[in-house]
Amino acid sequence: MQVPTYKRLTIFSGTANRELAEDVSTHLGMRLGEVEISTFANSETYVRFAESVRGKDAFVIQSSCDSVDHHLMQHLIMIDALQRASAKRITAVLPFFPYARQDKKTRGREPVTARLVADFYEAAGADRILSVDLHTGQIQGFFNVPFDHLTALPLLAGYFDDLLDEDFVVVSPDTGRVRLAEKWTQHLSEYGNKNCPVAFLQKSRRRDARNVSQTRTVVGDVDGRMCVVVDDMIDTAGTLVNGAEALLEAGASGVYAAATHPILSDPATDRIKNSPIQQVVVTDTLPIPADKRLDKLVVLSIAPTIAQTIKAVFEEDSVSELFHGENQP
Repeated sequence: MQVPTYKRLTIFSGTANRELAEDVSTHLGMRLGEVEISTFANSETYVRFAESVRGKDAFVIQSSCDSVDHHLMQHLIMIDALQRASAKRITAVLPFFPYARQDKKTRGREPVTARLVADFYEAAGADRILSVDLHTGQIQGFFNVPFDHLTALPLLAGYFDDLLDEDFVVVSPDTGRVRLAEKWTQHLSEYGNKNCPVAFLQKSRRRDARNVSQTRTVVGDVDGRMCVVVDDMIDTAGTLVNGAEALLEAGASGVYAAATHPILSDPATDRIKNSPIQQVVVTDTLPIPADKRLDKLVVLSIAPTIAQTIKAVFEEDSVSELFHGENQP
């Protein structure tokens, strides 16, 4: 009898963003593992893996897009099935972390749903979590298992480094994203030889309604300068479009936008289409339907970044070295 000492890698995908998962597996020179996913008449999810996973290092890729609850539950069921089928290690790959904006209590009698989601993944049997550009870094602390945080910053910043010849102003859409804007300028100065100042938009949100904000003031010198508004996600695009209009009123020569996660809930596409923003650059962490792919929307592939990270995790190499430390929130 001989005990095998080698590790075996396998990648599976849920139904939320299979195209991204296929791109990731292609970059790794692999094929996606076979899994049967179906739905009962009462909407319950059924999962069965069509191949043996015993002793394998399994990565399960699933984006949290509409319907978020359905795809979250599907991901958990897949992880549970892998655990019961004796997979050696299970890594949940969440290109976009669900319920990330509910990471703390801001009013009485509110839940901390991001923490609840973390408990779900651990209870299902995930041994490791991999996600891209968290809304807040504290979400990593909700887990008792290793958490690998990826970032699309080099990908997005590199695009604008090539696109815009002159130095531009990196704009945070609110005070909470100033740190992200500073990381952009640091990256551009170290790798793109650009000297880009930071500005930010002071805004307020209504407590009686979700996804409603009002931009009040531009803080920083944007007069006669090209501006790039950077954020982690674009949902209804209200903050983004209001901010772009405020920047132009403050004298900006033009406005671009960059974000990792294109949620694009209605009426985001109409707002962007009718806005003065020249380009909105995002990644494919979330699927974008054909009817939402506007001419001014540029989609960059996050697949190589995820593939490199999966390879590093599988081979027990450093993940932070892949991003030169820029993946630390």
